Amino acid sequence: MKDNNRRGFMGKAFGAVAGVGAIGSLVAMKKTWDPLPSVKAAGFTTLDMSIYKENELVVEKWRGKPIFVLKKTAGMIEKQTEKQKSRDIIINGEHYMICIGLCTHLGCIPAYNAAEQGFLCACHGGQFDWSGNVTKVPPPRGFDIPPFKIDGNKLVLGEAGPEYTKMKETGVTL
Repeated sequence: MKDNNRRGFMGKAFGAVAGVGAIGSLVAMKKTWDPLPSVKAAGFTTLDMSIYKENELVVEKWRGKPIFVLKKTAGMIEKQTEKQKSRDIIINGEHYMICIGLCTHLGCIPAYNAAEQGFLCACHGGQFDWSGNVTKVPPPRGFDIPPFKIDGNKLVLGEAGPEYTKMKETGVTL
């Protein structure tokens, strides 16, 4: 009888140690999945939209990705189709194309040709118009639009505002 009590105690003690070890392992695994503090700090980028010039592509950086910012000319705005207008980000009456500057085919960085007002991905020949829509395949969709919020004359990347939410609901971006 004494051995059974000792055996029961040893079983419970081993179970308790194993449980604490399992919890410790799970906490350590969760910490490895969490983003690094440097990544969290880079989660939001604020752009002052008054500094951009028409038909001049500026490449900003957000979360380590290139962000294309293109202020559209009056001629671009006049020629736009409804599909192109749906991708516009309008701040203080100015129209902008703001997107993640990676080809949606294989992730290459397309080049902008200001004279032709379009993008060319040299890897496989994909082409995009000035709104970020595909004009020549193989890219499966237009440039992705990062989450954004308009704050007066500034654009905050990384925070989903009502304009971005509407674009997402209507299928303009993922």
